Amino acid sequence: MEKIATRMGFAKELVELGKDYENIFVIDTDLSCSGKSDGFAKAFPERSLNVGIAEQNAAGVAAGLATCGKIPFVVSFAIFASLRMCEMVRQEIAYPKLNVKVVGSHGGLSPAPDGASHQAIEDMGVMRTIPNMTVVMPADYWSARKLTRAVAEFDGPVFIRFTRDSVPVIYDENIQLEIGKAHQIQDGSDVAIIANGDTVHIALEAAKKLAEENISARVLDMHTIKPLDADAVKDCIEKIGKIITVEDHNIINGLGSAVCEVVAEIGKGKVKRIGINDKFGESASYERLMEKNGITVDAIVEAAKSF
Repeated sequence: MEKIATRMGFAKELVELGKDYENIFVIDTDLSCSGKSDGFAKAFPERSLNVGIAEQNAAGVAAGLATCGKIPFVVSFAIFASLRMCEMVRQEIAYPKLNVKVVGSHGGLSPAPDGASHQAIEDMGVMRTIPNMTVVMPADYWSARKLTRAVAEFDGPVFIRFTRDSVPVIYDENIQLEIGKAHQIQDGSDVAIIANGDTVHIALEAAKKLAEENISARVLDMHTIKPLDADAVKDCIEKIGKIITVEDHNIINGLGSAVCEVVAEIGKGKVKRIGINDKFGESASYERLMEKNGITVDAIVEAAKSF
């Protein structure tokens, strides 16, 4: 399968959005090459600002632009866009519900050689606890393009997370995705696998392997973890009763936690969570780190069999 980093989809669509909307601005934190907002800066220099290594200041600048009717995209590494900017995002963007888009590149374990200091494994969990904040993670190049546009056209603060490393392309240009609505890739009757971001292709591979053993798996791309598509989760419980969540994120307060909250309120069904088990990352290849943290096809297959 062709592999492209989701940040490349963001880069392409951001330039297209710049052509369509004259009020879109980009605020960089000296990471435009890594975050892939450099193309926008070249195309629209008058709407591109580099505040330097000052993420908190970037949040304030974005808030100011939003009060003037602009649609600012703040671009940084996910670890800095969520944790270093957290208070400013809460106080200056989310509290007044300003139309700011916070872009976190290099999410999860994908900045693998950079080690724990640059691997954002808590970012979506932190952001989803902030009132008024919407949290999104595309699964591949085409979903990154479609969801970047959806985020730009959405009224309100959004945190959208992309990968550094390339991931398989699973959709095409015709895919239609809606913020807050899970995308069911395939149906199944024995187990539901709910994944997001760079783990969706792993879930699909696991479903194929399970099918070879006559285990039918429903696969959902839960690209929005806030607001979570609770109806999709409830349908999995009512019709299947068993769910496996898969995420490149701490299993505490991430996708698995969000799904478990819905299931707990229903009061029936079972959930197994696959993700980073409450520990920091390390320096290694992306594939090795995913394997070491048990975010693999075989782990999903074994979880399904254990039900």
